[in-house]
Amino acid sequence: MNLAEVNAMDRVAFVTALGGIFEHSPWVAERAFDARPFAGVEALHGAMVAAMRGAPHAEQLALIRAHPELAGRAMVRNELTADSTKEQAGAGLTQCTPAEYARLVDLNARYNAKFGFPFILAVRGYDRQGVIAEFARRVERSAEEEFDDALAQIARITRFRLDALMQG
Repeated sequence: MNLAEVNAMDRVAFVTALGGIFEHSPWVAERAFDARPFAGVEALHGAMVAAMRGAPHAEQLALIRAHPELAGRAMVRNELTADSTKEQAGAGLTQCTPAEYARLVDLNARYNAKFGFPFILAVRGYDRQGVIAEFARRVERSAEEEFDDALAQIARITRFRLDALMQG
């Protein structure tokens, strides 16, 4: 897919093509549609991030909650989206040792209990130990910091996904 094709799409085709960029949240693409035509992939992504950032708090929270836990139950049950599977595998999370997996299960439980949503991290460039270290650091932060960081991490994740889609 290229930018000219994206700019020529009607609303239904646009949402169908780009609705999966933001995990289980096609409303982001729906709201970015009216910003067409896009001068580049950065402008397209910017419109999508603006739609996410401009959404009411409850919708932002639903978007954050649409993301799977890192090395969580959905991964174990093979219920992740194709993108999430590739991202978690790329960080080595599908090859955790029993001790690493137990640590991630504990961090997921603590994080969810404290914040009410899953830990979000754009894992590209991280290995298992780096993910665990970042997880342990961020579980100690405030809810406001983590909510904002979750949206920032989603913006990073979706840029990687959009770049891959536009190059693929």
